[in-house]
Amino acid sequence: MRDAVIADAVRAPIGKRNGGLSGVHPVDLSALVLTALLERTGVEPGQVDDVIWGCVTQIGDQSTNVGRQAVLAAGWPESIPGTTVDRACGSSQQAVHFAVAAVMSGQQDVVIAGGVESMSRVPLGSARETGLPYGPLVRARYRTDSFSQGIGAEMMADKWNLSRLELDEFSARSHQLAAEAIDIGAFDGQIVPVPTEAGVVRVDEGVRRHTTTEVLATLRPAFRPDGRIHAGNSSQISDGAGALLITTSERAAELGLRPIARFHAGAVRGDDPVMMLSAPIPATAAVLSRAGLRIGDIGIFEVNEAFAPVPLAWLAETGADPARLNPLGGAIAVGHPLGGSGAILMTRLVHRMRDTGTRYGLQTMCEAGGMANATILELAA
Repeated sequence: MRDAVIADAVRAPIGKRNGGLSGVHPVDLSALVLTALLERTGVEPGQVDDVIWGCVTQIGDQSTNVGRQAVLAAGWPESIPGTTVDRACGSSQQAVHFAVAAVMSGQQDVVIAGGVESMSRVPLGSARETGLPYGPLVRARYRTDSFSQGIGAEMMADKWNLSRLELDEFSARSHQLAAEAIDIGAFDGQIVPVPTEAGVVRVDEGVRRHTTTEVLATLRPAFRPDGRIHAGNSSQISDGAGALLITTSERAAELGLRPIARFHAGAVRGDDPVMMLSAPIPATAAVLSRAGLRIGDIGIFEVNEAFAPVPLAWLAETGADPARLNPLGGAIAVGHPLGGSGAILMTRLVHRMRDTGTRYGLQTMCEAGGMANATILELAA
């Protein structure tokens, strides 16, 4: 069977809500990272078979198939197709899985997977403002008229007996590690600077360098009066995009490319849609089983920090080494641009694997509806 490799990966800096990237249309931001990816690899646009793009809130500026519009905005030949995927927060990680499947099956040879979200321009929840989300049968089955990620995070904190202090300590760690990563230039080789009317955005904007557990302790709970989840231990609303070039080892050699990583295994699992955020745990078990690996074989974990209970519950269940988890910080510090986050995390992961010579990396992220994707990558020889 053919393999699938990541030849290169790039991302935009993550902009904070109403920050440096808020004036950039998500289609144009997508086109920017697509263009940068091909400039880095030397691949011609006409050699790309498809673009698979993640985006969650597909209305307004993000309507009408962002993936296809990004190809056109990049000035590529009209013959190159593009499609847009929604698996909630894991949309662009799922885009990678779809690209890998197309390449490994022989249907396509060169596919770009990635995603975008401009939460400043298209706010979270905008798509639920009309109609009847979930439908009457789902509402009846779970005896609720709404599904709240914030309440789900509170439920996880309850189930795994995670204290407010534990959550806040983890969140402060995220900011500290992200700041240190920025200072040593850990992201410089993967970030595409974004020109705007106000200047060029080059660095993730959300990091609060002076965040401490004492500062976080002053914040009010956001979802329950007696709760533990607040703005400081939740992911930030933000804007961003990322893109990865997926091909085979053979085709990469023909194109003169030296891949960063090989796709080793992938899985997607569902779990309780009311608690919503716990599926990374069964997804991790599934992908490890499929790969024939143990948790201790993995050198780097990227577990999306949608809310602090997610990676902490995952740690408790998997027994993973905490020092290997999100070593450069996570979404609590830099933000979570929904449809772009899977590609952004994977870009961070493959560059970190290459920089440190780490053989295996695992990425997983919770998704609305109680789902999660999990991916294991192996450093290319």
